[in-house]
Amino acid sequence: MPLAVSAELRELLLRQSGVLSRQQALSLGLEPAAVDNQLRSKRWQQVQRGVYAAFTGAPGRDARLWATVLRAGSGAALSHRTAAELYGIAGPSAGPIHVTVPAARNVRPIQGAVVHRSRALGTARHPVLLPPRTRVEETVLDLTQSAASFDDAFDWLCRSVGRRLTTPARLRASLQDRPQARWRLDLLAALADVSDGAHSLLERRYVRDVERAHGLPPARRQARIVTGSRTRYADNLYEEARLAVELDGRAAHPPEQRWADSRRDNAHAAIGILTVRYNWADVTVRPCAVAAEIAGLLQARSTAVTLRRCGPDCQVA
Repeated sequence: MPLAVSAELRELLLRQSGVLSRQQALSLGLEPAAVDNQLRSKRWQQVQRGVYAAFTGAPGRDARLWATVLRAGSGAALSHRTAAELYGIAGPSAGPIHVTVPAARNVRPIQGAVVHRSRALGTARHPVLLPPRTRVEETVLDLTQSAASFDDAFDWLCRSVGRRLTTPARLRASLQDRPQARWRLDLLAALADVSDGAHSLLERRYVRDVERAHGLPPARRQARIVTGSRTRYADNLYEEARLAVELDGRAAHPPEQRWADSRRDNAHAAIGILTVRYNWADVTVRPCAVAAEIAGLLQARSTAVTLRRCGPDCQVA
């Protein structure tokens, strides 16, 4: 016999992508026998233990996310890479769903999920967004802690700030509440670089390994340059020398992007700005040679530079 769906149940299913827990169904007045009948007749299907999809057909991603967080219990929140997916910081993943529960809760293994525990979940959980998830800042910091390397951790900072989902100041404030965080001092230093305009791993490598390590004067990051009616931005601009240093993280640009780069370089040249370009290999494999080249250009354009060696094997004069 078809189930009489109340307005409250209909609203709940609409909000939760067609998924509800047994506890929710009973709290809305359904009898246990009515719930079991829906399952026997296959009008409903079990997605997780005690969590059902009130439809036929394969549950989609949203339904599976809801099923996981409902299975985890009250106060749980999607987190780590799954929360990053919801915020648009990361792309869709075929991997397990990440969910965080209060530290005191003992949760049995959840099919297709990785369960994390947190003592601070009450404040880390976003107050309104659905399905429940950790706040952007907490999500990003969780990902930095599970990253395989500091470069990967820095990339998460760049992604979240670059997409304007948060700010270095907010991330710094959240990091202050994690005194035992891995790479804590490095993350604070990296956030300062992000604040100054280093919006990619390559840009930070340039600041750290080329510019700062060799005593080059600091450039202005993401510098706004107006040419005629157009506004363009330079990755690094040494204003006194009118020298722009562009960093290309891709091995090769498509033809249309190369044409756009050429037009920008030509426009800069028209107002006296020389543009040089370096790629990932230049900055990461031969930072000393890049520093020497830039120092020579700065000096040729009347900017005093006192170049220093970055270490015992550095080849710069």
